[in-house]
Amino acid sequence: MSRSEFHLPHFLPYLLNQAAEAASHEFQAYYRARYGMLRTEWRVLFHLGCYGELSAKRICELASLHKTKVSRAVAALESKRFLARTETEADRRIERLSLTASGRQTFKDLSAAAARFESELVEGLPPEEVRLLRSVLLKMSGLDQKHP
Repeated sequence: MSRSEFHLPHFLPYLLNQAAEAASHEFQAYYRARYGMLRTEWRVLFHLGCYGELSAKRICELASLHKTKVSRAVAALESKRFLARTETEADRRIERLSLTASGRQTFKDLSAAAARFESELVEGLPPEEVRLLRSVLLKMSGLDQKHP
């Protein structure tokens, strides 16, 4: 039986996924233990915290999340009293989502925690490598074009 020339650990999509999982593991444990949040919930919360009032559709676009996942996350965050929904007068089918006072406080706490986790993640890397890594990932993800 011959071995394949394909080397899985060098396959870029696999490597990126493994790096993302390893990088987010501790932060995920933090927001799950402290706030009972799932990954999609913190992503929705962070989009509202960073960009202000948004529709669920816009969060789907910005976060590259399926509408069903966003809908579930919105319902969970609303039940935790982290966000509020407001109907738009122009089209009552569209709801504007915003953080409540509790949601803003949670965002503030998680933002500080995220900064600590990121500092630990890049500790020991030269600043130029961190800038290059961030630049390449922004280009590959398309986030440099998508976010305000």
